[in-house]
Parts: sequence; C-alpha cells; structure tokens
Amino acid sequence: MAQKFLILINDAPYGNEKAFNALRLAMQLEKDHVDTEVRVFLMADAAGCALANQNTPNGYYNIERMLKAVLAKGGKVKICGGCAEARGLKNASLIEGTEISSMAELTNWVVESDKVITF
Repeated sequence: MAQKFLILINDAPYGNEKAFNALRLAMQLEKDHVDTEVRVFLMADAAGCALANQNTPNGYYNIERMLKAVLAKGGKVKICGGCAEARGLKNASLIEGTEISSMAELTNWVVESDKVITF
C-alpha cells in the first residue's frame, strides 16, 4: 500500500529556503518512491508560490518550475483559499494544475495522510 505524504508550506516562495527545501523533498519522494502519493498545501505567505510566470535570475531556484515538476509526476498542489484571498491572489493567474482549496479539504488531507511534514 502506497504511503501518502502531505507537505505543508507556510512561508513565501523567496526570502528563505523553506519552500525550496519542501519542494526538493516532494520531488525526491516522487523520484525515489514512485508508489507514494505526494500532496502539497500552500498556506499563509506560501500562497504566493502558486503564482504563474515567476521570473528568477539564471542560477537561482524557481518555485514555479519546482511546483510544475511535482504536478507532472502526479502530485497535487492546493492553496488555502482564505490565505490567497487575504493576499489579493484569489483571482491571480495561478500555475496550471494548482487549485484554490479550503481548511475543510486540508483537514481531510491531514486525516488521510500517513505522514505530515511542515515547512
């Protein structure tokens, strides 16, 4: 039976490396353990991780590319709706495959997960 991992990210995409490290973990889980289910939930300032068309200088990590890699391997990425709304992101252009969600759905993901990891 495949394990389910929930990775919660709370910090902005840039300024520290929490989102970067969380997504590195998600990508490595998908690469090394193809039978796992990886879910990423973006809360608080991490809602900004899901913005489309991020532009970072060459040589720097790009959170948009990393989220797309997680999605491409079958991972799921959801954004806290209240967090997005509070930051003016409710109608922003989001990365394809990400979805605005709710605390009720996060609660279900927590209950269904074998492991919950927070960044």
